Amino acid sequence: MIRVLPVEDRHRADWDRLYAGYAEFYEVTQTPEMRDRVWSWLHDPAHASRGLVAEDDGGRAVGLAHYRPFARPLSASTGGYLDDLFVSPQMRGRRVADALIEALAEEGRRRGWSVIRWITAESNHRARAVYDRVAKATPWRTYDIPL
Repeated sequence: MIRVLPVEDRHRADWDRLYAGYAEFYEVTQTPEMRDRVWSWLHDPAHASRGLVAEDDGGRAVGLAHYRPFARPLSASTGGYLDDLFVSPQMRGRRVADALIEALAEEGRRRGWSVIRWITAESNHRARAVYDRVAKATPWRTYDIPL
């Protein structure tokens, strides 16, 4: 049984473990100070970033999702952007990612958002199989200018 809810203080140790795993998966150097900063954003009412966790029946966080609203000027609407999604390796294949995405979609409906959007690595085949099942791929490419 999986339950999705907003991240709470009691999730900190599990969230740290999950977010460190996410950074490791994408081969991104992440320090405890960086996780402290993101954790503070998730609890700051003035910051746009929010977080969800998926709990198992023992109350342990086994997945996370970070999201925020974004303006869509061309459609004069607001969308939701899924920044990070990660499921503990031992829980994969149990539809935990589906539950997190559906909870975010419900949040978006409550907020009147027009879309939930995210990106993933081309090589992230396992996650892409989930995404292809629950969402529609777009024809857009992503570009970055490192600053």
